[in-house]
Amino acid sequence: MADWVRLQLDVDEFDEGEFEPYLRRARESGIEFTTFAELGDTADHRRALYELNKTCSADIPQRGAFHTYDEYVAKRIEVPSFHPSAVVLAVRDGEWIGMSATSLNPTEGYAFNEMTGVLAPYRSQGLSLALKLLGIRFVRSSGYRRVITLHHPLNASAIAMNRRLGFVDQVSEAPE
Repeated sequence: MADWVRLQLDVDEFDEGEFEPYLRRARESGIEFTTFAELGDTADHRRALYELNKTCSADIPQRGAFHTYDEYVAKRIEVPSFHPSAVVLAVRDGEWIGMSATSLNPTEGYAFNEMTGVLAPYRSQGLSLALKLLGIRFVRSSGYRRVITLHHPLNASAIAMNRRLGFVDQVSEAPE
């Protein structure tokens, strides 16, 4: 197994000003941002979130088989760290085109970015940066001081995006 790249962001040090234009441009192009909480935790929305996550995860190097729907719900939604307000969605003409899901881990004292992804036709427009910005805002408003994420070392674009946001190599251990 590859040594995963473990990154963390000090939320107090994060300056979001540089990334606000990505939100503005996306909105001006007709993309709306919402959360799973705002849309409602319904069976249809759970299935849509699963499908979006599965599709976006397919591009992760050496990802392997994605969870079944039931496994996904059990491991990602029906857990104490899941917060519907921490799942930010990019929507265009009613279609979910991107997501950033963050979990809150109060006993460990950090937030964990579970997944940020955008469907292939909408990439290279800054949507991942916009989604991550909204996720970081949620983390900050929830009183957490750091966000952790991890990536396969071959996932160069995700690592570069996180470093651009100010994520640095993590000193302490992160979750698997």
